[in-house]
Amino acid sequence: MTFKAEYIWIDGTEPTAKLRSKTKILNDGAELPVWGFDGSSTNQAKGHASDRVLKPVFSCPDPIRGGDDVLVLCEVLNTDMTPHESNTRAALAEVYERFAAQEPIFGIEQEYTFFDGERPLGFPAGGFPAPQGGYYCGVGADEIFGRDVVEAHLENCLKAGLGISGINAEVMPGQWEFQVGPLAPLEVADQLWVARWLLYRTAEDFKVSATLDPKPVKGDWNGAGAHTNFSTKAMREGYDAIITACESLGEGSKPLDHVKNYGAGIDDRLTGLHETAPWK
Repeated sequence: MTFKAEYIWIDGTEPTAKLRSKTKILNDGAELPVWGFDGSSTNQAKGHASDRVLKPVFSCPDPIRGGDDVLVLCEVLNTDMTPHESNTRAALAEVYERFAAQEPIFGIEQEYTFFDGERPLGFPAGGFPAPQGGYYCGVGADEIFGRDVVEAHLENCLKAGLGISGINAEVMPGQWEFQVGPLAPLEVADQLWVARWLLYRTAEDFKVSATLDPKPVKGDWNGAGAHTNFSTKAMREGYDAIITACESLGEGSKPLDHVKNYGAGIDDRLTGLHETAPWK
């Protein structure tokens, strides 16, 4: 007998990476092997030397296919087995190893927006819905769009054993959020990416798409982010450690240095309005 393993990885598309996946058939009881792919088709290699390696780092039950099938998140390696330049997980592993004694944990609030073709779900053709105000954590078909997709995604994440801790409708129509964690750094990162893959894959079955675009609709509409909650053991045990951490992160150019690494389009979202701080 055999089972299906869906190998998932983060590609090299810029400025915003995409998720890719493909299926490997394995014999029952087999360990998950390293695999390969054509990096020239994922912006991770040139055509004359396109082989790249997939190294499994996290697996969970596949809630869509069911049975013994699994989802397999992979790191991307070069053929000499060194981390590919797009592989930020390897860098995270090194940092976590250095500071593991501080017992850091993260909780991620991932906002996203559904689209029906070119329009956000809930936006009428050729126009706009009612202004924001009643959509956040709302109920009713006049204010909520895409709940069937959200519930299916939540169920898939739970069946996969992911550390999903909640969902809610967000401020703009067709905009939602799920939360992952609190978990250790590598766990929360791996599970966030698998939850994102499951979001896109679940939405396929409902003929809609999901985007993490930080400002999918210009104007007086909220953007979408991935709010990151963080603490160390010392911060969880005393307020003074929290103050020390915040003051340290606020020194000099540190705030802007951090924000510059938060992804493309972040300056469009940080308007100073719509529940955000100003970019400048």
